Amino acid sequence: MALKMRFLYYSKKSKMKDLGEAIKVEFGLTQNYNAIDIIPPAYSCENERLVILAISGKGDVDDLVRRFCRELDKKKAQNVALLIDGDEKLRDNVLATVKETGTNVIEDVKMVKFGGLGFLGGKLADAEKAELIAWVHSVVDNIK
Repeated sequence: MALKMRFLYYSKKSKMKDLGEAIKVEFGLTQNYNAIDIIPPAYSCENERLVILAISGKGDVDDLVRRFCRELDKKKAQNVALLIDGDEKLRDNVLATVKETGTNVIEDVKMVKFGGLGFLGGKLADAEKAELIAWVHSVVDNIK
């Protein structure tokens, strides 16, 4: 049975979109709407089993992201997993914002460092991809 899952990202780094594409292929995400999208997405979340939020930044959460996260209640997303490309303060702020909605937030927050401006066009390395796909598998296995 296919898992109803979305990968939403807020980043200018091409590695985030590449990771979303890899997850789409790995898990066979074939919904009619975009299984991979930016935050805020073109199509709203509705009855998603899992929403992965991949966010780049530092410190405080961008207001656009904060407002979107506040809307992710249980009707929109049963489970939310976080992939943070930034610092612990950003992780804590996003985590607290999503927890306020009452949805199940996966405690295993994945922290990554995709590099600064010089790496915006960088390609997702095979080792990075394998590690992140393994993390998604772990998240999926623990929500079934």
